[in-house]
Amino acid sequence: MPTILGANSVSGYEIDNSLRFNKADAAVLRKTFSGSPTATQKCTISFWTKLADPGVTTQKDIFSAIKTGTKEDVIGFHGINNGIHGGFEINFQNGEKGAMYIGTGGNTLVRFRDSSAWYHFVIAIDSTQGTASNRVKVYVNGVQNEVEARIDGGAITDDVVLEQNYALGFLTAGAHSIGENVESAGTKVYDGYLADFNFIDGTQNAPTDFGETDDNGVWIPKRYGGAYGNYGFFMEFKQTGTGTNASGMGADTSGNDNHFAPVNLAATDVTTDTPTNNFATLNPLDNFYAQATFSEGNCKFSAAGSPTTYVRSTQGVANGKWYWEVKIIDKAGGTSIGVQEGESPGASDQMGYNTAGVQLRQTGQKHTNGGNATYMAAQSNNDIIMIAFDRDNTNVYFGANGQWGDGSGNTDEANPSSAIGITVSDFVFPALGDMDGSGTVVYEINYGNPSFAISSSNADANGHGNFEYAVPSGYFALCTKNLAENG
Repeated sequence: MPTILGANSVSGYEIDNSLRFNKADAAVLRKTFSGSPTATQKCTISFWTKLADPGVTTQKDIFSAIKTGTKEDVIGFHGINNGIHGGFEINFQNGEKGAMYIGTGGNTLVRFRDSSAWYHFVIAIDSTQGTASNRVKVYVNGVQNEVEARIDGGAITDDVVLEQNYALGFLTAGAHSIGENVESAGTKVYDGYLADFNFIDGTQNAPTDFGETDDNGVWIPKRYGGAYGNYGFFMEFKQTGTGTNASGMGADTSGNDNHFAPVNLAATDVTTDTPTNNFATLNPLDNFYAQATFSEGNCKFSAAGSPTTYVRSTQGVANGKWYWEVKIIDKAGGTSIGVQEGESPGASDQMGYNTAGVQLRQTGQKHTNGGNATYMAAQSNNDIIMIAFDRDNTNVYFGANGQWGDGSGNTDEANPSSAIGITVSDFVFPALGDMDGSGTVVYEINYGNPSFAISSSNADANGHGNFEYAVPSGYFALCTKNLAENG
């Protein structure tokens, strides 16, 4: 079900930006609607999303609206009360008997676990339909999913729960939120990326209004060209302002000017990680070091405890030349930055304990094949470590703050020149680890989609990525467009 992009588009539509919602910040968009909607019983919600941590069992709401009092209509990823997590819920208040989940028939729920891919959701609602199964239609990557599973006292049944002619909270004057549960501000907040968010007031649309199949049979975005209705809006997330206007992060570009107010969002939350150019992030499902935590759309890593091992990125490479950066927020007693071919098999495995990987340690030493050797100067908090990986020649280079290591204990080279050779035969992944037995090591990683502020803004030769320092000649950011061309 995940969408992997990179083939040719039929319509040529590109999504330039997404908005990163960090759960710890309670980052949300809010608007209170007034006046009358075009309809009260029909709407369509379409968006693309990339999950941050699909393993978390807590409720993570994407879009919600007050129906009456403290009752709300809501869609999002929820921790289901029979212990299953990763399910997608559609919940209507008043007249409902329970929450609906995406199912596959036979009381089986669909779970969404892939944090490396973009998913497209279309929720098309028309409560006037006489046939209950036609009132709520849900499509994931262009394929209609059954909406039959609900929780009733912990049991999964096959009832579709939306009464006929129900007046939708999404089309009711009052508070609406993207990224939280509107019933209680700052709760059940979302964790992940959203892109190309369309809300259509008055019609129950088909998925083909928002997506298409490319020449490789992959579901990809298509720009919506229809009417939006009075309450409708379209968010492209191209602006970085904090106001409730056309320059804000919650700007509506449908022509309705239904702008949302950004709350606890920063300019760095507007990213170029999108369904048409998917950037690498850290992979929480590859988290063999079980004490690590992830935030900022899986671009921030925090590790506290005694085990020493690593976590890899969502994208690995078998050829080509690649560049990324790591900002050290807290080096504690031992950083570990590098590349590794294989998965970590246990809680004490480290990068570079064989010939198929290498790590740069806080001391400036390189560690490969189980041994340490001098490479560059020691690291400090707020240093930005540069990594250049030449997979074609299996060489790794490290630098810091705009200069590269010379292999003799100095960081003073203008270009990568002191190669660290590794021996690999398969995909190699960027990786981060922890060499500290007690303190908390914290990094923010930048594969071209930084979660920290960039002052100089350097892209690669293809125009992709946003880096603090110049990308070495011939090297590229880790994203699907570059992988399709150079990987």
